[in-house]
Amino acid sequence: MLWMRESSLKHRFLWLPAWMLFLAVVSPTSNNWQKALDIMEEAPLIDGHNDLPLQLRILYQNRLSKVNLRNLTKTKTNIEKLKDGHVGAQFWSAYVMCSAQNQDAVRLTLEQIDLIKRMCEENEEFELVTNAEGIAKSNKIACLIGIEGGHSIDSSLGALRMFYDLGVRYMSLTHTCNTPWAETSSTGVHKFYLRDVSLTDFGKEVVKEMNRLGMIIDLSHTSASTARAVLNISQAPVIFSHSSAYGVCPHHRNVPDDILQSIKKNKGLVMINFHTEFVACDTTATVKNVADHFDYIKKVAGAELIGIGGDYDGASGFPKGLEDVSKYPVLIQELLNRGWEEEELKGILRTNFLRVFKNIEEVRANSKALKPNEVEIPTKEVDNPCRLNLQTFAVSGRNIATSLHANSLILFICLAYNW
Repeated sequence: MLWMRESSLKHRFLWLPAWMLFLAVVSPTSNNWQKALDIMEEAPLIDGHNDLPLQLRILYQNRLSKVNLRNLTKTKTNIEKLKDGHVGAQFWSAYVMCSAQNQDAVRLTLEQIDLIKRMCEENEEFELVTNAEGIAKSNKIACLIGIEGGHSIDSSLGALRMFYDLGVRYMSLTHTCNTPWAETSSTGVHKFYLRDVSLTDFGKEVVKEMNRLGMIIDLSHTSASTARAVLNISQAPVIFSHSSAYGVCPHHRNVPDDILQSIKKNKGLVMINFHTEFVACDTTATVKNVADHFDYIKKVAGAELIGIGGDYDGASGFPKGLEDVSKYPVLIQELLNRGWEEEELKGILRTNFLRVFKNIEEVRANSKALKPNEVEIPTKEVDNPCRLNLQTFAVSGRNIATSLHANSLILFICLAYNW
């Protein structure tokens, strides 16, 4: 209990509990809280990256019949929290681990896409959309699909096109492993395709085909040299779906100043990640640390290239005050306290991404005359015991037995290789 003089309260109260005084100081009803909620009501958030599907695989083996997504307690994301956070659209990550590269990454990615589609079709609060117009018109939580890691396409432009047909609208070119054609920002995590080339000739073809398709190129997780190479050739805007500013926290997952300037010229987007290690270069952080990244990128390149990609359920630590997806308004309140204008905030919440997505769709529309890219990656760049080389595959009747024997041998080698 805290003693208070009657005179100080104009004779209204004799006693006041200490916790009530604390609430009066920090209550979200003060310091632009209501204004933050009003802005988010008008401009519901489009978030660039959420890994709830990965958690559903880990915790429930993708069995949605075992899960109530409205009030799920084992994750940082559920439907009630999304509503409280004023999330209007969410990119769900169809992520599979790098250890699946050269094995069953395509199958696992298909299963994650299936999960996302079922999740968004079985819950009335969700609506699966595939374009900017769908986001703008939806009065539900719009669901979009992103692939996290180019290893999911197994170096196949045909697989890339099929994923687009299934509704995938962005692909991160790498995760924490190199692909045969692009370099990751992570070093020493995996030993796939160790080399010095940031983007191979085939990688450039992937970029061109994504432009033609209207699939968003996501540079989060790529090395800085890969990002620079992509920005030199992409005809469409690109995004970082969940990365922050290197100038604030010099972590390899964050975006250096020169690339921020290139993103500005490209008219792309950096969707700021909330993970503590990326915002504070430490295991703990606060809302202020996150807001520092917004201020920094605004100063260096402009507010129009900023979005939000919280990375909830994909990382292990989040700042105090931003513990789950219900907390987004706390960030908007902090930015209001720092003097951000209402239109700038509507931009980072929603309109910046819609502008970028529409521009990418315009590149697709202008590419109608282009035929699907039939380039294949050189065999020597993807040579491994688990990959069938169809160019040397025997099809004549007299070679069938030999081929079957060879395939059995390949399968044995593949199993031994993976073991």
